[in-house]
Amino acid sequence: MTACLIHISDLHRGTREAPALDDALVALCEELRPEAVIASGDLANRGRSTEFEASKALLDRLPAPTLVVPGNHDLPYRFPTRFTSPWDRFTDVFATTDPVLRTDHAVICGLNSARPWRHQGGRLGPSRLAAAAAVLRDAPPNALRVVALHHHLSGAPWRASRKFPLKDRDKALRSLAIAGADLVLGGHIHQSTAVGRQAFEALDDNRVSLVLATAPGFGRPRPHRLGEANGLHVVRWTNHDLVIEARIWQEAEFDLASEYRVQRHVHADLQG
Repeated sequence: MTACLIHISDLHRGTREAPALDDALVALCEELRPEAVIASGDLANRGRSTEFEASKALLDRLPAPTLVVPGNHDLPYRFPTRFTSPWDRFTDVFATTDPVLRTDHAVICGLNSARPWRHQGGRLGPSRLAAAAAVLRDAPPNALRVVALHHHLSGAPWRASRKFPLKDRDKALRSLAIAGADLVLGGHIHQSTAVGRQAFEALDDNRVSLVLATAPGFGRPRPHRLGEANGLHVVRWTNHDLVIEARIWQEAEFDLASEYRVQRHVHADLQG
């Protein structure tokens, strides 16, 4: 069994759309037939209904189920709407800010990490982490347990310091790891990273294979900013390994730029 999903982030509709990228994403989905496409925030650029509708129009073209969570740019920019009804426009189009999707070989839990009173930073409160833990613990033993949010838990070292990672990320990571998460997906920094938890944290059990993956930006609202490229991640997995492919836009398609591979242990193995 080999399964795959596609992870995109930071579409930023309402800025500089590139129809060729949209068409290439559709073509890639038709080629790979992923179990799901995950969009981890910043569907809009200014939190406008028209921007959400434009993102949904693209997602509706894809031959796969989709899961969408909001980012900081999906909040209204006008007061007092930003505080009185921060998610009404988003949920009018995407129904919920904390979706759950179950596929043949994965359970995907989406979490809203954006906060109205923070422009760049984000946080996951205890109630959201507890809800995610309940979903993950209920997953079949061999299912890939995925958590998707906007704010990154691990970031590229060359990214601007104002792109804050998730607040209290150590606590969030520990909570998700205890709940059995295999993969935590984020965006926000418009650059690709992938790292296994065992690469930066001393663990008693080397079989724990939790991976943090941050997708490059699908959209590029500031095309002249250095250090950003349009791209996406393709996630492939079996019962034995997990692979994160960084695909970067090169004129006509999303070419493979790098690959991160880690040994995977299904949860039935961890019970022994």
